[in-house]
Amino acid sequence: MGVENLIYPLFVVDGQNHKSEVKSLPGQFRYSLDNLLIEVEECMNLGVKCFDLFPAVDESLKDQYGTYSYSDQNFYLRYIKEVKSRFPEAVIMTDVALDPYSSDGHDGIVKDGKILNDETLEVLAKMSVAQANAGADIIGPSDMMDGRVEYIRDELDDNGHTDVSIMSYTAKYASAFYGPFRDALDSAPKFGDKKSYQMDPANKKEALVEAELDYIEGADYMMVKPALCYLDVIHMLKEEFPIPIAAYNVSGEYAMLKAAAQMGWLEYDRAMPEMLLSIKRAGADVILTYFAKEYAQMVAQANV
Repeated sequence: MGVENLIYPLFVVDGQNHKSEVKSLPGQFRYSLDNLLIEVEECMNLGVKCFDLFPAVDESLKDQYGTYSYSDQNFYLRYIKEVKSRFPEAVIMTDVALDPYSSDGHDGIVKDGKILNDETLEVLAKMSVAQANAGADIIGPSDMMDGRVEYIRDELDDNGHTDVSIMSYTAKYASAFYGPFRDALDSAPKFGDKKSYQMDPANKKEALVEAELDYIEGADYMMVKPALCYLDVIHMLKEEFPIPIAAYNVSGEYAMLKAAAQMGWLEYDRAMPEMLLSIKRAGADVILTYFAKEYAQMVAQANV
């Protein structure tokens, strides 16, 4: 499996000279811009060219409607612009959902304990256009609102971003494997859970329904998240649709292997490539994984 198949998720925070390790994700850090640029350059030299940036936003900037997500003052947009300026050959993917910016910690606007789908679409579209304006190459709606791919595609096209791709989180399951990610961004729901808009792990057919809708609405890639517990879903979508299928090797999957290796229960250098290979074999054309840099280092050492 080639390094070119990988996308490296990176966590970013506002400030300077900041690089703090995420406790539940050993080897993964929250980066300020100066250290982010160093990390991107190191990865580019190893052949990792695509990065998915996730912002850790201060609580004081969050509100019910996630307005900071498209604000001119948003550090995340500034970081995208700077990375693209410094490394124009890098491919930058972004995250589109309200949870990093929402005082409720949900992916959509909440009213009386319910998610407002249509009202959320307006914010997601503003967020997407702002990210495209900053230089994003791939927009990643991770919110699971109904109709968001078409809504975002129309807004991108109307604002001159016909060449910006959409990687839809098509089959995003209500999984137990997201905990370390929410720890990294401090974005866990303030109440309830996300089962009303994320997918039932027991329902395989729903993935086909969601995928058909995303395909019709104009998605350029379709993602399955998590990867390891849903290899069958990755394979099914690959067999059914003529566009690239992505898989997110999520934080809990990464943390699980890291912990087992630290305890000496698994051989890390064998288990990690095997894990990625299984996702590729299932049908994923693209894999988002926290292992990207280490895998690239492993490949480089093997080629010396």
